Amino acid sequence: MLRRLLFASIAFCLTAILHGTSYAERHILEDERVIVSFDAPLQNAAAEVLKVYPAVRTELSRDLGWRTEFRPHVVLIKDSASFRRVANSDLFIAHAIPREDLIVIDYSRMNVHPFTLETTLKHELCHLELHHHIAAKNLPRWFDEGICQWVTGGLAEIMTAGNRSTLRDAALSHRLISFEGLAERFPADGRDLLLAYEESKSIVEYIKKEFGVSGVRGILEYMSKGEDLENAVRKSLLISPDELEKRWRSSIGERTSWVSYIADNIYEILFLFAALITVYGFFLVLKRKREYKDEEEEGDE
Repeated sequence: MLRRLLFASIAFCLTAILHGTSYAERHILEDERVIVSFDAPLQNAAAEVLKVYPAVRTELSRDLGWRTEFRPHVVLIKDSASFRRVANSDLFIAHAIPREDLIVIDYSRMNVHPFTLETTLKHELCHLELHHHIAAKNLPRWFDEGICQWVTGGLAEIMTAGNRSTLRDAALSHRLISFEGLAERFPADGRDLLLAYEESKSIVEYIKKEFGVSGVRGILEYMSKGEDLENAVRKSLLISPDELEKRWRSSIGERTSWVSYIADNIYEILFLFAALITVYGFFLVLKRKREYKDEEEEGDE
């Protein structure tokens, strides 16, 4: 229910942007496969969407094993302020609205590593594709997002915290979110939201590693035929979702340790250690000066 309300609010805000006072400044490029609407300065970007879309669609068909049989509408927004009115967050750089076959992209943040127009388009098109083939009630949020990160080599639609691993930190502190906790919606809090994206990617990557690409595609195929995720996992992987989660958590624990955490953060730790030594040395010098002064006063007496 909350997810439907979110999509409705995004669609409402987008309508306001597209049909508001700046509507005259918007333009459209289209062909038989895709429609692109864009702010006036983004004509070259819109032309780039038309150019790369056939290859993106072909790659996605190869990854998922499905044909794209709908015509998406891609909206390019020139500034982050307008996009924030759609996404209601500073973290997101793109949104897919499956009910409308709509993809909204904040073009001002394209080409900022690791985001490119082509990979972002593929990620969002994947969301639309999944919802065209799988009933929304059978598509957990984490699986939806995990698959879309898998087909784009790990790229999400959200700005991450640099090289810091939220997943590793959560594993070390035993704060991993359960499959069930990520089924309906993701957390609103920034750090937990990043964790939800990292977990989604990690779970699908684990399935691929342990059961192969055929394992991932098998789940998708069963779900496209009307099965929910639980039955699809049982039929494709021959284990239950609970067992899958247990094995995934165990694999995270094996890869995550305080030794690896220290190794990955060695420069920060050394900097902190040096700072502590500096502070300690400062107070030691003050102490010695005070002792020397006291000795001088005793000598004068």
